[in-house]
Amino acid sequence: MRRRTLLRAALVGGAGGLLSGSAAPVAAQPGPLPSPLAPGAAPPAADDEAGWAAIAAAYPPRLANGLINLEYGAFGQMPLAIQAAYERYTAKVNQEGATFVRRDFVGYYQALRQRIAGMVHADPAEIVITRNATESLQAVIGGYARLKPGDAVLMSDHDYDSARMAASWLERRRGVTVISIDLPQPATYQNLIDAYDQALAAHPTVRLMLLTHLSHRDGLRQPVREIVDLARQRGVDVVVDSAQAWGQGPVDVHGDGVDFAVFNLHKWIGAPLGVGALYIAKARIADIEPFMGEEPSERDPILGRVHTGMANFAAQMAAIDALDFHNALGSAVVGARLRHLRDLWALPARELPKIEVLTPDDPRLCAGMTSFRVKGQTTPAANTALAARLVEKHGLFTVVRTGLAGGACLRVTPGFSTMPADMAKLVEALKEI
Repeated sequence: MRRRTLLRAALVGGAGGLLSGSAAPVAAQPGPLPSPLAPGAAPPAADDEAGWAAIAAAYPPRLANGLINLEYGAFGQMPLAIQAAYERYTAKVNQEGATFVRRDFVGYYQALRQRIAGMVHADPAEIVITRNATESLQAVIGGYARLKPGDAVLMSDHDYDSARMAASWLERRRGVTVISIDLPQPATYQNLIDAYDQALAAHPTVRLMLLTHLSHRDGLRQPVREIVDLARQRGVDVVVDSAQAWGQGPVDVHGDGVDFAVFNLHKWIGAPLGVGALYIAKARIADIEPFMGEEPSERDPILGRVHTGMANFAAQMAAIDALDFHNALGSAVVGARLRHLRDLWALPARELPKIEVLTPDDPRLCAGMTSFRVKGQTTPAANTALAARLVEKHGLFTVVRTGLAGGACLRVTPGFSTMPADMAKLVEALKEI
């Protein structure tokens, strides 16, 4: 029996039946779009504390126990208006059941694709909704059809664990060689480009390369356009992981020449957990195999490259509102604020004799997320102990990151509710080390 697809078999059930037909995109909800700004107000400057305090009020309040959350990189809390919308949509889906899901949900799905495409400068037909960036990575890496035994896949110590595991799966299943490089530390704009150029020159059998736009390990932002261009010159395709980059700054897949990219909407966009996206350039969709025998539609072939089954419909509906909410500020404004908060602690910490700040200060190479360690303390155990000390003695919550060639570190990621006083408290804590 043929597998159902996203555009056929409307009565079979699951996600395959939901998107049958050609319903037009619909508005996420009636009335004015949700916004963190007062009517007519402009987004605040990065150091406008009164303006950002007003925006912070649109998000869940700070923890009542006094613990300062400096780990907004795991996922971003929904704004209160988006949480309320999510609850309304959940009630709607539950109340109307299949009569809504089979007849009306398609409009929301297509509207979400359009919103994402507009924000990353893609075509809606190049976007498919997933549950997270990991699912997107697995779909595009596992489905990449242009590998043969003897080819190689290139990755780095900054790539996400799930992406690296998917590359290792290709090694076992496709007979390719996986090559991992360590990115330079300290990193500069040029030495990052040179690292990939030299690796590609040294390994001419590379056909596919992983590139993390902004690393979850230390917050390093890569020069995507330049690296993608040099890879293309050597006939190498690049999968760009923009899970952390999108929303901490603008993303332009067409402008950067990107053919394959993955995104999360529950990091910096503020959607409910469980909404991601995969971008494949139109001309490259055929180079990603349909998912496990899926029969893709000629009208919308990208949909056959992912099959999530029954999705969280309310989360995808609320993601439309979250995008509108985020865009009222704009990724450039959000990114400037997060970098401002980052600089308030990272710049003075770099001057401390015992502290090693791993992420460069070059604004082209950093965002709000930055990692550090005590000099010489590179083991996971040492950094876990430091994280515990920051919590227990100073009430500062951070997270340990491992996987970098240079060793473990602590990651600090401010969010919309973070205040300069939090950054100052972190600096004072580091001075005591």
